[in-house]
Amino acid sequence: MSVHYQVTFSTADPHGLAAFYAEAIGYLVEDHSGLIKSLLEQGATTDDQVETVDGRLRWRKYAAIRDPDGPYDERSGTGRGGRMLFQDEPTPKTAKNRLHLDLHVGERRDEVIERLTALGARRLWEASTGPMSWVTLADPDGNELCVS
Repeated sequence: MSVHYQVTFSTADPHGLAAFYAEAIGYLVEDHSGLIKSLLEQGATTDDQVETVDGRLRWRKYAAIRDPDGPYDERSGTGRGGRMLFQDEPTPKTAKNRLHLDLHVGERRDEVIERLTALGARRLWEASTGPMSWVTLADPDGNELCVS
């Protein structure tokens, strides 16, 4: 039996990094506004735990993105397939990632790199092994990702 999973990032800017990766991989920023509104009305959460981002109620310390073609819970807006969670962590990144994403975009590599750098990524280096080559970028938080 397979196991559902998500990739989680710690970041000082959960909503900003969620927007970056949603654009980078073609995912949707999850909309939890209906759930949040219901929880506020029930007194199960408080105003200091939420904020308005892009006109919608959002969790202050969390944001997530999901596969637009994958299953999701309509009540909560939470993805049940490919999902990435971004959680508040104010301390900066201090070392090389032990895990990173590889974006396989083929002939669109230069176009994707240009788009991601316009969104705040930094080009770090280019590398190759045999016929494979890739460019390593740092996302706006400094986490490495490779584009090939």
